[in-house]
Amino acid sequence: MAWSRSHNLSTQGPFILLGFPGPQGLHVGLFLLFLVTYVLTVAGNLAIISLVGAHRRLRTPMYFFLCNLSFLEIWFTTACAPKALAAIASRSGAISPAGCAAQMYFVFSLGCTEYFLLAAMAYDRYLAVCRPLRYGSVMTPGLSARLALGSWLGGFSAISVPAALIARLSFCGSRVINHFFCDIAPWIVLSCSDTRVVELASFGIAFCVIVSSCFITLVSYACIIVTIVRMRSADGRHRAFSTCSSHLTVVLIWYGSTIFLHVRTSVESSLDLTKAVTVLNTMVTPVLNPFIYTLRNKDVKDALRRWAQGK
Repeated sequence: MAWSRSHNLSTQGPFILLGFPGPQGLHVGLFLLFLVTYVLTVAGNLAIISLVGAHRRLRTPMYFFLCNLSFLEIWFTTACAPKALAAIASRSGAISPAGCAAQMYFVFSLGCTEYFLLAAMAYDRYLAVCRPLRYGSVMTPGLSARLALGSWLGGFSAISVPAALIARLSFCGSRVINHFFCDIAPWIVLSCSDTRVVELASFGIAFCVIVSSCFITLVSYACIIVTIVRMRSADGRHRAFSTCSSHLTVVLIWYGSTIFLHVRTSVESSLDLTKAVTVLNTMVTPVLNPFIYTLRNKDVKDALRRWAQGK
C-alpha cells in the first residue's frame, strides 16, 4: 500500500531539482545568465549600502529603508542562485530534505519581508510628500528602526505555519521537483498526503501579506498623487514625484511578478510558467533595484559622482 512506503522529510532520501530541461546550449546560457545577475545583484546592492554608509547626506530614513532592501535582495538571491548554479553545472540537482526545507523557508520569509519593507517605504514617502513639515518629528530614527524590524520579524513569522505543515507531509513517489529551487507549489505536488490544508494555509498567508502591504502602499500613493496634483508649482510637482519614482518602479515590478506566483488556489497547474516568472522575481528584479535607485535618484547620483571624484 502507498502509505506503507511513505516517508516524511526526516526519513527520506534527497530531492532532485529538475531545473530547466533542454540541450547543453540552454544550460550554458542559463548558467551565464544566473551567474552574471547574481554577481551584479550582490555587487550593486553592496555598493548601495556602502554609499549610504559613506555619505552623511544619505543617512535619512529613506536611505535607511533602502539599505534594508538592498541587504534583503542580496540574501534573497543568495537563497536561490548558488544552488541553481550548482545544479546547472553538475546536472544532478540533488538537495537534501533539510536543505530543501531551509531554502523554501528563507526564500519565502525574505519575500514576505520585502512586501512589508516596500509598504514601510511607501509610508515614509507619504510623510515626506504629504506631511513635509511633520516628517522629521514623525519619521524619527526610532520609528524607522521599528518599522524595519517589524518588517523582518513579520516576514520570517508569516511563513512559519506553512513551513511547519510542509514538514509533516509524507512523500512516497517521485522526488523530482519541477523547479530550480524548492518552491512550495511543485514540492507539495509530490506528496502522497492530503495537501489541501497546506495549500489553503499558503494561499491564506500570501493573501494576507500581499493585501495588507498592498493596502498601505495604495493608500500612501493615492494620498501622494492627490497632494502632487494640488501643487501649483510645476517644479514642486516634479521634485515631489522624483522622490517617489524609484520606489514606485520597484513596487510595480515586484508586485506584478509575485502576485501571480503566490496568490493561486491550485498548485498543480502552470508549473513551467511559474518557473519562468520566478526567474524574473528571484534573479532579474533584485539586480534591477540598484540601477533603478541609482539612475532615477539625484541624491544617489550626486553621491556616486563625489565618490568617483574622490571627494
